[in-house]
Amino acid sequence: MHHALCKFFCFSAMMGLLVFTLPLTAYSQHEIQVTALTCEHLVRPIGIDTQHPRLSWKMQSTRQGAAQTAYRIIVDKDSLSVINKSGQTWDSRKTEGSFNLVTLQGGQLEPFTKYYWRVLLWDQQGEVLQPSEVSSFETGMMEMTNWQGTWISDRNGIDTRPAPYFRKVFEATKKIKTARAYIAVAGLYELYLNGEKVGNHRLDPMYTRYDRRNLYVSYDITAQLQAGKNAVGVVLGNGWYNHQSLAVWNFDTAPWRARPTFCLNIRITYTDGTSETVITDNSWKTHFGPIVFNSIYTGEHYDARQDIPGWNTVDFDDEAWENIALRAAPSQNIVSQVLYPIRNVEKIPAKSMKKINDTTYIFDLGRNIAGVSQIKLKGEKGTVVRLKHGERLYDNGHVDLSNIDVYYRPKDDSEPFQTDIVTLNGSPLVFMPKFNYKGFQYVEVTSNKPISLNKEDLAGYFMHSDVPAIGKVEGAEPLINKLWWATNNSYLSNLFGYPTDCPQREKNGWTGDAHFAIETGLYNFDGITIYEKWMADHRDEQQPNGVLPDIIPTGGWGYGTANGTDWTSTIAIIPWNLYLFYGDKKPLENNYPNMKQYLKYVESISPGGLTSFGRGDWVPVKSTSPLEYTSSIYYYVDATIVSKVARLLGKVHDVEYYCALAAKIKKAINDKYFDEKTNIYGSGLQTELSMALQWDIVPQDLKAKVAENLAKRVAADNMHLDVGGTGC
Repeated sequence: MHHALCKFFCFSAMMGLLVFTLPLTAYSQHEIQVTALTCEHLVRPIGIDTQHPRLSWKMQSTRQGAAQTAYRIIVDKDSLSVINKSGQTWDSRKTEGSFNLVTLQGGQLEPFTKYYWRVLLWDQQGEVLQPSEVSSFETGMMEMTNWQGTWISDRNGIDTRPAPYFRKVFEATKKIKTARAYIAVAGLYELYLNGEKVGNHRLDPMYTRYDRRNLYVSYDITAQLQAGKNAVGVVLGNGWYNHQSLAVWNFDTAPWRARPTFCLNIRITYTDGTSETVITDNSWKTHFGPIVFNSIYTGEHYDARQDIPGWNTVDFDDEAWENIALRAAPSQNIVSQVLYPIRNVEKIPAKSMKKINDTTYIFDLGRNIAGVSQIKLKGEKGTVVRLKHGERLYDNGHVDLSNIDVYYRPKDDSEPFQTDIVTLNGSPLVFMPKFNYKGFQYVEVTSNKPISLNKEDLAGYFMHSDVPAIGKVEGAEPLINKLWWATNNSYLSNLFGYPTDCPQREKNGWTGDAHFAIETGLYNFDGITIYEKWMADHRDEQQPNGVLPDIIPTGGWGYGTANGTDWTSTIAIIPWNLYLFYGDKKPLENNYPNMKQYLKYVESISPGGLTSFGRGDWVPVKSTSPLEYTSSIYYYVDATIVSKVARLLGKVHDVEYYCALAAKIKKAINDKYFDEKTNIYGSGLQTELSMALQWDIVPQDLKAKVAENLAKRVAADNMHLDVGGTGC
């Protein structure tokens, strides 16, 4: 599962093989609609923390030449006022321009408040169009000081394996108008109200640098709350916060590592206008449950003999449960998680099942995914069932993990890689892990006692950040469509609140892998919310001298000598692409100081304009390009992007400085590596030629000749690619 196919589509499009289309909402002939209203790039979000959220919309029309010439945005706490074109919160008045992404101005937004808004547009004839529908957004905490209660956990340490369960009963004393739950967690969680899970998110909250920034998630729980007594339950998972598994990336030695902890505020607003908040405090109780081990990296162990029926309901007797422990907040920066969440997006029934014997079954999903399996089990009490997940099979038909467990360093055999372990209690059971995901196509189910399974007993769930699809590729050849589908399957399998390199061996946010695939991602999916969160991770991880690690987030690994320009140019390339695809300057504004700090460091170690700070053309087929060449090209890319950003942001002095720096780097590259007589870069490898063309290193009047040499080189290589990550 990788990004290697991404450039194929660019090449194919130039050859006329593909048609790229964007789906449009159906509407009648000549009708103009104002649609797709979003706040912070989400539809009707709750938990907005910024005082100046971005509002955007689309104008759709079948009229030739239809265009927006002006807009008016109306915002108010009263939906009726907005309908009547009266906005006390903000009224932009008629504003000339074709802008469809505008930052809300006006007065101070209040926390825990729902705001309504709509847009009026004027067309190219100066006529006002039918107003948009009324949309909304809702603020969250807004400030750290609005949190009530405290962070709590159980009284155990980082090596304790069972997951902690928590519960509390509270009473809603009046008629309920609305109710919201705000939960901040270091680790992972599932939240329950009156026995039912709240929401459909998986693996919340997203992974961050926990000692510098924590995310909270907001839920509308009005429908789940009942008059009178209610029970709230929380179960915590380790996630990346308390990584107990050992691997070469040193997750277990992260500086923030601790027992998972959380803070919960349930804010209830009554019809009489009063409100109250249920908080985490000393009144909560805790206990172990059936999740006896969980690791985001290896698997989950579930002992059904320790099930606690009704643990999250009002009538449960928790006399035997223990008192909780109060904890300090993991960081002083608790902010709202404003992005598309991870979900079980697609259920995939097993395509086939092979029974080897009455204790071994092999299930095949028929496709490779990131996610989890769900299995129906029944058997004798004490029966131990193992579900080993892998991407390929040995010749004897068993699941082969040798290609994906290469970085795992187990201290014993109690925690097999990509393997869930379920102990039965004698009753039928449906098991799906809560705090883990894997990369797999095959599941080998083994048991220490005979069990009976059929093909329908196991299914896979494709999990990923549930970003909307916005692009489509259609080709005359079925192979083209299949390649496009496979590319998207790979991309989504590596999108879990941050872009990863693989969903099995590492699950790391490799920077180079992410910027190689950024165009593939944004042409096909509405991914800005994920990338903005990840750029905040960059800002958290950047050293004072400007250096970034090559995996982000990280527990400390990755600040070595190979985390150079070819990889950590994400600090410039990702925000720049977000601007190109969305026209949104905020990612540029947020990251501009970090881009400059990063370039300052590279410049300090590269006075001549060339640099060897980098990893190189990662995993080339056979030919290795010079490290200095590939690293220097990305140095040039960074300087060029920063000069463009400076121009957009009105930083006049910076424009001059970074344009001069880019010119210096480009000249140094061409002076050393370009032969104008042969129109060859370096020794004429595919990567050397393709990178020069891709990143505008080639003198303008010689581009055609260099491109011709690249075509000749590919032909000489028997029409096969001979590039690595940077050359593809």
